[in-house]
Amino acid sequence: MNQISKSTYTLVTLAYWVFMLTDGALRMVVLFRFHELGYSPVQLSFLFLLYEFAGIVTNLVGGWIGARFGLRKTLFLGLMFQILALTALSFSDAGWSPLYSVLFVMAVQGFAGIAKDLTKMSSKSSVKLLVSPADENAESKLFFWVALLTGIKNALKGVGFFLGGILFAVMSYQNALLSLAGMLVVVLIICLVFVRSEFGKMKTVPKFKFSQLFSKSTAINRLSFARAFLFASRDVWFVVGLPIFLHTQLGWSFPQVGAFMACWVIGYGFIQAGAPKIARADRGLRSAVVAARLWGFLLVVICALIPLGLILNIDASYVLLIGLSIFGFIFAVNSSIHSYLILAYTSVEDVSLNVGFYYMANAVGRLAGTLLSGVTYLWAGLEACLWVAALLCLISALTSLRFPETE
Repeated sequence: MNQISKSTYTLVTLAYWVFMLTDGALRMVVLFRFHELGYSPVQLSFLFLLYEFAGIVTNLVGGWIGARFGLRKTLFLGLMFQILALTALSFSDAGWSPLYSVLFVMAVQGFAGIAKDLTKMSSKSSVKLLVSPADENAESKLFFWVALLTGIKNALKGVGFFLGGILFAVMSYQNALLSLAGMLVVVLIICLVFVRSEFGKMKTVPKFKFSQLFSKSTAINRLSFARAFLFASRDVWFVVGLPIFLHTQLGWSFPQVGAFMACWVIGYGFIQAGAPKIARADRGLRSAVVAARLWGFLLVVICALIPLGLILNIDASYVLLIGLSIFGFIFAVNSSIHSYLILAYTSVEDVSLNVGFYYMANAVGRLAGTLLSGVTYLWAGLEACLWVAALLCLISALTSLRFPETE
Protein backbone atom coordinates (compact mmCIF):
# COMPACT_ATOMS: atom_id res chain seq x y z
CA MET A 1 0.00 0.00 0.00
CA ASN A 2 1.36 3.43 -0.97
CA GLN A 3 2.70 5.81 1.69
CA ILE A 4 1.26 9.30 2.06
CA SER A 5 3.18 12.56 1.64
CA LYS A 6 3.43 14.96 4.58
CA SER A 7 1.63 17.73 2.66
CA THR A 8 -1.30 15.47 1.82
CA TYR A 9 -1.43 14.15 5.38
CA THR A 10 -1.48 17.73 6.70
CA LEU A 11 -4.47 18.65 4.53
CA VAL A 12 -6.35 15.45 5.41
CA THR A 13 -5.73 16.07 9.11
CA LEU A 14 -6.82 19.71 8.95
CA ALA A 15 -10.00 18.69 7.12
CA TYR A 16 -10.74 16.15 9.85
CA TRP A 17 -10.13 18.69 12.60
CA VAL A 18 -12.50 21.26 11.06
CA PHE A 19 -15.05 18.51 10.50
CA MET A 20 -14.95 17.58 14.20
CA LEU A 21 -15.37 21.25 15.16
CA THR A 22 -18.65 21.32 13.22
CA ASP A 23 -19.65 17.89 14.55
CA GLY A 24 -19.38 19.04 18.16
CA ALA A 25 -21.32 22.23 17.41
CA LEU A 26 -24.03 20.28 15.59
CA ARG A 27 -24.61 18.02 18.60
CA MET A 28 -25.08 20.98 20.96
CA VAL A 29 -27.35 22.90 18.59
CA VAL A 30 -29.64 19.88 18.08
CA LEU A 31 -29.65 18.92 21.78
CA PHE A 32 -30.46 22.43 23.00
CA ARG A 33 -33.05 23.01 20.27
CA PHE A 34 -35.11 19.94 21.10
CA HIS A 35 -34.65 20.25 24.86
CA GLU A 36 -36.05 23.78 24.55
CA LEU A 37 -39.01 22.37 22.61
CA GLY A 38 -39.80 20.13 25.60
CA TYR A 39 -38.53 16.74 24.44
CA SER A 40 -37.90 14.11 27.15
CA PRO A 41 -34.44 12.61 27.86
CA VAL A 42 -35.41 9.40 26.04
CA GLN A 43 -36.62 11.35 23.00
CA LEU A 44 -33.38 13.34 23.02
CA SER A 45 -31.32 10.15 23.09
CA PHE A 46 -33.30 8.79 20.14
CA LEU A 47 -32.26 11.82 18.09
CA PHE A 48 -28.68 10.51 18.13
CA LEU A 49 -29.31 6.75 17.87
CA LEU A 50 -29.22 6.50 14.09
CA TYR A 51 -26.11 8.71 14.10
CA GLU A 52 -24.33 6.09 16.18
CA PHE A 53 -25.87 3.11 14.36
CA ALA A 54 -24.76 4.57 11.02
CA GLY A 55 -21.26 4.64 12.46
CA ILE A 56 -21.38 0.89 13.03
CA VAL A 57 -22.34 0.15 9.41
CA THR A 58 -20.03 2.81 7.98
CA ASN A 59 -16.97 1.55 9.79
CA LEU A 60 -17.63 -2.02 8.69
CA VAL A 61 -18.29 -1.22 5.03
CA GLY A 62 -16.12 1.91 5.00
CA GLY A 63 -12.98 -0.08 5.71
CA TRP A 64 -13.59 -2.12 2.56
CA ILE A 65 -14.49 1.01 0.55
CA GLY A 66 -11.27 2.70 1.67
CA ALA A 67 -9.21 -0.36 0.73
CA ARG A 68 -11.00 -0.64 -2.63
CA PHE A 69 -11.27 2.98 -3.76
CA GLY A 70 -8.74 4.79 -1.58
CA LEU A 71 -8.97 7.03 1.48
CA ARG A 72 -9.01 10.21 -0.61
CA LYS A 73 -12.50 9.39 -1.90
CA THR A 74 -13.81 8.43 1.55
CA LEU A 75 -12.58 11.80 2.85
CA PHE A 76 -14.45 13.69 0.13
CA LEU A 77 -17.61 11.63 0.71
CA GLY A 78 -17.48 12.32 4.44
CA LEU A 79 -17.24 16.08 3.97
CA MET A 80 -20.05 16.13 1.39
CA PHE A 81 -22.40 14.04 3.55
CA GLN A 82 -21.87 16.36 6.53
CA ILE A 83 -22.65 19.41 4.40
CA LEU A 84 -25.87 17.75 3.20
CA ALA A 85 -26.82 16.74 6.75
CA LEU A 86 -26.31 20.23 8.18
CA THR A 87 -28.30 21.79 5.34
CA ALA A 88 -31.15 19.28 5.64
CA LEU A 89 -31.44 19.74 9.43
CA SER A 90 -31.87 23.48 8.92
CA PHE A 91 -35.25 22.75 7.27
CA SER A 92 -36.78 21.12 10.38
CA ASP A 93 -39.71 23.10 11.78
CA ALA A 94 -40.82 23.61 15.39
CA GLY A 95 -44.44 23.13 14.24
CA TRP A 96 -43.88 19.51 13.22
CA SER A 97 -45.29 16.74 15.42
CA PRO A 98 -42.80 15.20 17.91
CA LEU A 99 -42.91 11.83 16.10
CA TYR A 100 -42.21 13.35 12.70
CA SER A 101 -39.48 15.61 14.09
CA VAL A 102 -37.70 12.73 15.85
CA LEU A 103 -37.86 10.52 12.75
CA PHE A 104 -36.62 13.31 10.48
CA VAL A 105 -33.74 14.31 12.74
CA MET A 106 -32.80 10.66 13.32
CA ALA A 107 -32.64 10.04 9.56
CA VAL A 108 -30.54 13.12 8.84
CA GLN A 109 -28.29 12.43 11.82
CA GLY A 110 -27.71 9.03 10.21
CA PHE A 111 -26.06 10.83 7.29
CA ALA A 112 -24.01 12.85 9.76
CA GLY A 113 -22.89 9.59 11.39
CA ILE A 114 -21.81 8.20 8.02
CA ALA A 115 -19.96 11.43 7.31
CA LYS A 116 -18.09 11.42 10.62
CA ASP A 117 -16.84 7.88 10.35
CA LEU A 118 -15.81 8.13 6.70
CA THR A 119 -13.79 11.23 7.51
CA LYS A 120 -12.34 9.76 10.72
CA MET A 121 -11.33 6.52 9.01
CA SER A 122 -9.60 8.46 6.22
CA SER A 123 -7.59 10.54 8.65
CA LYS A 124 -6.70 7.92 11.24
CA SER A 125 -5.78 5.27 8.67
CA SER A 126 -3.48 7.73 6.93
CA VAL A 127 -1.32 7.94 10.09
CA LYS A 128 -0.18 4.37 9.49
CA LEU A 129 0.81 5.37 5.94
CA LEU A 130 2.81 8.36 7.16
CA VAL A 131 5.20 6.45 9.44
CA SER A 132 7.59 4.22 7.48
CA PRO A 133 7.86 0.66 8.90
CA ALA A 134 11.61 0.80 8.14
CA ASP A 135 12.09 3.65 10.62
CA GLU A 136 13.88 2.35 13.72
CA ASN A 137 11.70 4.65 15.87
CA ALA A 138 8.49 3.71 14.05
CA GLU A 139 6.57 2.59 17.17
CA SER A 140 7.36 5.73 19.15
CA LYS A 141 6.55 7.99 16.19
CA LEU A 142 3.31 6.14 15.51
CA PHE A 143 2.11 6.65 19.09
CA PHE A 144 3.14 10.32 18.92
CA TRP A 145 1.21 11.02 15.69
CA VAL A 146 -1.85 9.05 16.82
CA ALA A 147 -1.93 10.90 20.15
CA LEU A 148 -1.45 14.29 18.49
CA LEU A 149 -4.13 13.70 15.85
CA THR A 150 -6.69 12.35 18.31
CA GLY A 151 -5.90 14.84 21.05
CA ILE A 152 -6.27 17.95 18.91
CA LYS A 153 -9.35 16.45 17.25
CA ASN A 154 -11.07 16.06 20.61
CA ALA A 155 -9.96 19.50 21.74
CA LEU A 156 -11.54 20.97 18.62
CA LYS A 157 -14.70 18.96 19.15
CA GLY A 158 -14.81 20.51 22.61
CA VAL A 159 -14.47 23.95 21.06
CA GLY A 160 -17.35 22.84 18.84
CA PHE A 161 -19.54 22.22 21.89
CA PHE A 162 -18.85 25.76 23.06
CA LEU A 163 -19.38 27.11 19.53
CA GLY A 164 -22.70 25.27 19.31
CA GLY A 165 -23.88 26.78 22.60
CA ILE A 166 -22.90 30.28 21.44
CA LEU A 167 -24.46 29.90 17.98
CA PHE A 168 -27.69 28.63 19.51
CA ALA A 169 -27.79 31.63 21.86
CA VAL A 170 -27.01 34.37 19.31
CA MET A 171 -28.65 33.23 16.08
CA SER A 172 -31.52 31.14 14.80
CA TYR A 173 -31.38 27.35 14.69
CA GLN A 174 -31.37 27.41 10.89
CA ASN A 175 -28.61 30.01 10.56
CA ALA A 176 -26.44 28.20 13.11
CA LEU A 177 -26.54 25.01 11.04
CA LEU A 178 -26.02 26.79 7.70
CA SER A 179 -22.98 28.65 9.05
CA LEU A 180 -21.43 25.29 10.01
CA ALA A 181 -22.19 23.90 6.56
CA GLY A 182 -20.49 26.92 5.01
CA MET A 183 -17.27 26.17 6.92
CA LEU A 184 -17.17 22.67 5.49
CA VAL A 185 -17.87 23.85 1.94
CA VAL A 186 -14.65 25.89 2.12
CA VAL A 187 -12.72 22.88 3.47
CA LEU A 188 -14.10 20.57 0.77
CA ILE A 189 -13.10 22.96 -2.00
CA ILE A 190 -9.54 23.21 -0.62
CA CYS A 191 -9.27 19.42 -0.43
CA LEU A 192 -10.64 18.92 -3.93
CA VAL A 193 -8.04 21.33 -5.29
CA PHE A 194 -4.96 20.26 -3.32
CA VAL A 195 -5.43 16.60 -2.28
CA ARG A 196 -4.77 15.05 -5.69
CA SER A 197 -2.86 11.83 -5.01
CA GLU A 198 -4.55 8.57 -4.04
CA PHE A 199 -3.64 6.87 -0.76
CA GLY A 200 -4.88 3.88 1.21
CA LYS A 201 -5.70 1.61 -1.74
CA MET A 202 -4.73 -2.03 -1.33
CA LYS A 203 -2.45 -3.42 -4.04
CA THR A 204 -4.72 -6.40 -4.54
CA VAL A 205 -8.26 -5.13 -4.99
CA PRO A 206 -10.40 -6.99 -2.42
CA LYS A 207 -13.68 -8.57 -3.45
CA PHE A 208 -16.57 -7.67 -1.22
CA LYS A 209 -17.30 -10.50 1.21
CA PHE A 210 -19.21 -9.99 4.43
CA SER A 211 -16.72 -12.13 6.33
CA GLN A 212 -13.90 -9.79 5.24
CA LEU A 213 -15.44 -6.94 7.18
CA PHE A 214 -14.64 -8.58 10.52
CA SER A 215 -11.12 -8.85 11.86
CA LYS A 216 -9.44 -12.25 11.89
CA SER A 217 -7.00 -11.04 14.56
CA THR A 218 -7.63 -12.11 18.16
CA ALA A 219 -5.74 -9.05 19.40
CA ILE A 220 -7.90 -6.65 17.40
CA ASN A 221 -11.12 -8.44 18.41
CA ARG A 222 -10.25 -8.13 22.11
CA LEU A 223 -9.15 -4.52 21.75
CA SER A 224 -12.35 -3.66 19.87
CA PHE A 225 -14.47 -5.33 22.57
CA ALA A 226 -12.74 -3.28 25.28
CA ARG A 227 -13.10 -0.13 23.18
CA ALA A 228 -16.86 -0.59 22.86
CA PHE A 229 -17.35 -0.76 26.63
CA LEU A 230 -14.91 2.10 27.24
CA PHE A 231 -16.87 4.51 25.07
CA ALA A 232 -20.22 3.28 26.32
CA SER A 233 -19.00 4.19 29.84
CA ARG A 234 -18.49 7.79 28.75
CA ASP A 235 -21.59 8.34 26.63
CA VAL A 236 -23.96 6.81 29.21
CA TRP A 237 -23.65 10.02 31.25
CA PHE A 238 -22.20 12.47 28.71
CA VAL A 239 -24.72 12.52 25.84
CA VAL A 240 -28.01 13.27 27.60
CA GLY A 241 -27.70 12.86 31.38
CA LEU A 242 -25.03 15.45 32.19
CA PRO A 243 -26.20 18.39 30.00
CA ILE A 244 -29.84 17.97 31.06
CA PHE A 245 -28.84 17.63 34.75
CA LEU A 246 -26.72 20.79 34.60
CA HIS A 247 -29.52 22.76 32.98
CA THR A 248 -32.54 21.48 34.92
CA GLN A 249 -31.07 20.60 38.34
CA LEU A 250 -28.25 23.12 38.71
CA GLY A 251 -29.88 25.91 36.69
CA TRP A 252 -27.04 26.43 34.20
CA SER A 253 -27.75 28.34 30.97
CA PHE A 254 -27.24 26.73 27.54
CA PRO A 255 -23.94 28.59 26.92
CA GLN A 256 -22.72 27.56 30.39
CA VAL A 257 -23.54 23.91 29.72
CA GLY A 258 -21.86 24.11 26.32
CA ALA A 259 -18.81 25.79 27.86
CA PHE A 260 -18.42 23.13 30.55
CA MET A 261 -18.72 20.27 28.08
CA ALA A 262 -16.35 22.12 25.76
CA CYS A 263 -13.75 22.53 28.50
CA TRP A 264 -14.11 18.86 29.43
CA VAL A 265 -13.52 17.68 25.86
CA ILE A 266 -10.77 20.25 25.20
CA GLY A 267 -8.92 19.14 28.32
CA TYR A 268 -9.51 15.53 27.33
CA GLY A 269 -8.02 16.28 23.93
CA PHE A 270 -4.88 17.90 25.31
CA ILE A 271 -4.35 14.98 27.67
CA GLN A 272 -4.66 12.59 24.72
CA ALA A 273 -2.00 14.54 22.83
CA GLY A 274 0.40 14.09 25.76
CA ALA A 275 -0.60 10.51 26.54
CA PRO A 276 2.66 8.85 25.37
CA LYS A 277 4.65 10.72 28.03
CA ILE A 278 1.94 10.56 30.69
CA ALA A 279 1.43 6.80 30.40
CA ARG A 280 5.08 6.01 29.61
CA ALA A 281 3.69 3.70 26.94
CA ASP A 282 5.77 4.80 23.93
CA ARG A 283 8.47 2.16 24.30
CA GLY A 284 6.78 -0.52 22.24
CA LEU A 285 3.76 -2.79 22.30
CA ARG A 286 4.34 -4.42 25.68
CA SER A 287 4.62 -1.11 27.54
CA ALA A 288 1.40 0.07 25.90
CA VAL A 289 -0.50 -3.07 26.93
CA VAL A 290 0.71 -2.77 30.54
CA ALA A 291 -0.34 0.89 30.56
CA ALA A 292 -3.78 0.02 29.13
CA ARG A 293 -4.40 -2.34 32.06
CA LEU A 294 -3.21 0.10 34.73
CA TRP A 295 -5.17 3.09 33.43
CA GLY A 296 -8.22 0.93 32.73
CA PHE A 297 -8.59 -0.08 36.37
CA LEU A 298 -7.86 3.47 37.56
CA LEU A 299 -10.85 4.60 35.51
CA VAL A 300 -13.10 2.06 37.26
CA VAL A 301 -12.14 3.47 40.67
CA ILE A 302 -12.75 7.14 39.83
CA CYS A 303 -15.98 6.35 37.99
CA ALA A 304 -17.38 4.65 41.12
CA LEU A 305 -16.27 7.48 43.44
CA ILE A 306 -18.28 10.16 41.60
CA PRO A 307 -21.79 8.75 42.23
CA LEU A 308 -20.68 7.79 45.75
CA GLY A 309 -19.94 11.47 46.37
CA LEU A 310 -23.43 12.40 45.16
CA ILE A 311 -25.00 9.79 47.45
CA LEU A 312 -23.09 11.28 50.42
CA ASN A 313 -24.69 14.65 49.59
CA ILE A 314 -21.41 16.40 48.83
CA ASP A 315 -22.10 19.52 46.75
CA ALA A 316 -23.02 18.24 43.28
CA SER A 317 -21.20 21.04 41.47
CA TYR A 318 -17.89 20.20 43.13
CA VAL A 319 -18.34 16.43 42.77
CA LEU A 320 -19.11 16.71 39.06
CA LEU A 321 -16.53 19.37 38.23
CA ILE A 322 -13.67 17.64 40.05
CA GLY A 323 -14.75 14.03 39.55
CA LEU A 324 -15.52 14.30 35.85
CA SER A 325 -12.29 16.23 35.25
CA ILE A 326 -10.30 13.35 36.78
CA PHE A 327 -12.44 10.87 34.83
CA GLY A 328 -11.66 12.80 31.62
CA PHE A 329 -7.92 12.74 32.35
CA ILE A 330 -7.82 8.97 32.88
CA PHE A 331 -10.28 8.26 30.05
CA ALA A 332 -8.17 10.31 27.63
CA VAL A 333 -5.04 8.29 28.41
CA ASN A 334 -6.98 5.03 27.98
CA SER A 335 -8.44 6.15 24.68
CA SER A 336 -5.07 7.26 23.33
CA ILE A 337 -3.42 3.95 24.26
CA HIS A 338 -6.21 2.08 22.46
CA SER A 339 -5.78 4.26 19.37
CA TYR A 340 -2.10 3.37 19.32
CA LEU A 341 -2.72 -0.34 19.88
CA ILE A 342 -5.07 -0.71 16.90
CA LEU A 343 -2.32 0.53 14.59
CA ALA A 344 0.37 -1.46 16.38
CA TYR A 345 -1.63 -4.68 16.01
CA THR A 346 -2.46 -4.19 12.31
CA SER A 347 -0.35 -4.39 9.17
CA VAL A 348 -0.02 -1.58 6.62
CA GLU A 349 -1.79 -3.70 4.01
CA ASP A 350 -4.88 -4.30 6.17
CA VAL A 351 -5.01 -0.92 7.90
CA SER A 352 -8.30 0.29 6.33
CA LEU A 353 -10.17 -2.92 7.11
CA ASN A 354 -8.87 -3.29 10.66
CA VAL A 355 -9.27 0.38 11.59
CA GLY A 356 -12.80 0.25 10.15
CA PHE A 357 -13.66 -2.79 12.29
CA TYR A 358 -12.14 -1.18 15.40
CA TYR A 359 -14.13 2.02 14.98
CA MET A 360 -17.22 -0.05 14.29
CA ALA A 361 -16.81 -1.37 17.84
CA ASN A 362 -16.30 2.21 19.00
CA ALA A 363 -19.62 3.14 17.37
CA VAL A 364 -21.36 0.15 19.00
CA GLY A 365 -20.23 1.46 22.38
CA ARG A 366 -21.40 4.98 21.60
CA LEU A 367 -24.76 3.68 20.39
CA ALA A 368 -25.28 1.65 23.58
CA GLY A 369 -24.11 4.55 25.74
CA THR A 370 -26.41 7.02 23.97
CA LEU A 371 -29.49 4.86 24.45
CA LEU A 372 -28.58 4.03 28.05
CA SER A 373 -28.00 7.72 28.76
CA GLY A 374 -31.57 8.73 28.03
CA VAL A 375 -33.22 5.63 29.52
CA THR A 376 -31.10 5.52 32.69
CA TYR A 377 -31.42 9.26 33.35
CA LEU A 378 -35.20 9.11 32.96
CA TRP A 379 -35.36 6.03 35.20
CA ALA A 380 -33.05 7.02 38.06
CA GLY A 381 -31.12 10.22 37.29
CA LEU A 382 -27.46 11.06 36.82
CA GLU A 383 -26.24 8.91 39.74
CA ALA A 384 -27.54 5.78 38.02
CA CYS A 385 -25.87 6.84 34.77
CA LEU A 386 -22.54 7.01 36.59
CA TRP A 387 -22.99 3.62 38.31
CA VAL A 388 -23.71 2.04 34.93
CA ALA A 389 -20.58 3.78 33.61
CA ALA A 390 -18.49 2.20 36.38
CA LEU A 391 -19.75 -1.26 35.45
CA LEU A 392 -18.95 -0.70 31.78
CA CYS A 393 -15.46 0.54 32.71
CA LEU A 394 -14.88 -2.63 34.70
CA ILE A 395 -15.75 -4.85 31.73
CA SER A 396 -13.35 -2.88 29.53
CA ALA A 397 -10.56 -3.09 32.12
CA LEU A 398 -11.00 -6.85 32.61
CA THR A 399 -10.80 -7.34 28.83
CA SER A 400 -7.46 -5.52 28.73
CA LEU A 401 -5.98 -8.36 30.80
CA ARG A 402 -6.28 -10.50 27.65
CA PHE A 403 -4.48 -8.09 25.32
CA PRO A 404 -1.48 -9.81 23.64
CA GLU A 405 1.89 -8.25 24.48
CA THR A 406 3.47 -9.28 21.15
CA GLU A 407 2.26 -8.83 17.58
